[in-house]
Amino acid sequence: MDLFGTAGIRGDVRETVTPSLALAVGRAAGAVGEAFVLARDGRETSPALAAAMEAGLESAGADVLRAGQLPTPALAYASRGRRGVMITASHNPPHDNGIKLFVDGEEYGDDAEATIEERVAADEAPTEWTEWGSATRVSPLDDYRSAVAAYVRQHGATPDGLTVAVDCGNGMASLATPQVLRDLGADVQALNANVDGHFPGRESKPTPESLADLRAFVADGDTDFGIGHDGDADRIVIVDGDGDVVHEDTILAVLAEHYVRDSDAGDPVVVTTPNASARIDERVRDAGGRVERVRLGALHEGIADAHDAGTSETEVVFAGEPWKHVHTDFGGWIDGVASAALITRLLAAESLGSRRDPVSERPYRKVSVECPNDRKAPTMSTLETTLPETFPDASVDTQYGVRLELPDGSWTLVRPSGTEPYVRVYAESDAVDSLVEAVVDRVEQAVATAA
Repeated sequence: MDLFGTAGIRGDVRETVTPSLALAVGRAAGAVGEAFVLARDGRETSPALAAAMEAGLESAGADVLRAGQLPTPALAYASRGRRGVMITASHNPPHDNGIKLFVDGEEYGDDAEATIEERVAADEAPTEWTEWGSATRVSPLDDYRSAVAAYVRQHGATPDGLTVAVDCGNGMASLATPQVLRDLGADVQALNANVDGHFPGRESKPTPESLADLRAFVADGDTDFGIGHDGDADRIVIVDGDGDVVHEDTILAVLAEHYVRDSDAGDPVVVTTPNASARIDERVRDAGGRVERVRLGALHEGIADAHDAGTSETEVVFAGEPWKHVHTDFGGWIDGVASAALITRLLAAESLGSRRDPVSERPYRKVSVECPNDRKAPTMSTLETTLPETFPDASVDTQYGVRLELPDGSWTLVRPSGTEPYVRVYAESDAVDSLVEAVVDRVEQAVATAA
């Protein structure tokens, strides 16, 4: 049984994330936890799924703290010292929904998720009726918003006179980001800031296309920059004053450099993923830190691994993958609201243009090469040999696919898709087209050989 993807359980509510599944997952999760904070996003199906989840948790003996509608990072914040469940499909379309499980502010790891899958498959009966849990209501939103504001006040400057446009996408950021930024002193222009599970303003996934209204609003007005969120407020996209989307890896590089320079640690570490740009490594090295990489969807594992493998001077000061950031000194969860607040404070101290100037923004491409699932393993095995032979001057990392870093700062990553019959090719280079062409040629040869 494979219930969990890279970010919890997610899928169509009639076929995958049904009330019966929520009930089963709740019963499986409740068997190992005494208390769970339970929250949901604004989707039309979230109340029913939350009710099923609550029934499952209580019938397994766990108590439930009903938190109502929350951004996912607010639920993670509320799960510190206990467990939490978030009913959300993040940036997926309205007909989807999902389940994310937390313990002490962090998403469940592989072992915990495997245990849930085993218990769901076993279809265990409820516990004795005298041992069922109970439910109470809690309201952690105000505490979360105050905590974010207090945390980011340690960085940057007061954004008095700064005008920020925030496109909440009719999602859960509507309950947090505008309020936090106003508390910090910014002038906030909020778009699509009412919660609506139909997402009438735009699709929930923030892309250059879906953020067209935000981009035009920023470009045509007096706004300094814009922020776009996804449905549950763990993702963030930044739009510059001209209405252009700033590349997600540039934002990672800016935040990573700030955290390294701000740290007093002897060994400051930034954790990111294999598909993240070498521009991050460059800015972190220049600031005196180092980068460690971990597979997609496992930032919390990478943070733990970096600590375990480090010395007493090692400190993971920041972790992030494209669009998602973990502010490790604040908490171990992905938090788009904290990112929005921190970026606002940083840009109040120094303009976005000035912060971008040192970042090497080379052309970037992503290509998908068709590869049947049964050919993925032999294809990747072949590429571990043929790609380093093709680029003999490159440094090679084969821990999460095949990643090559060339002497001129260019890089490429080849990895199999975990959900579709493709091998993904990522590349960043001043000569990106020729680099992609050479890598795709080797991938196609490897796929053909694996037939």
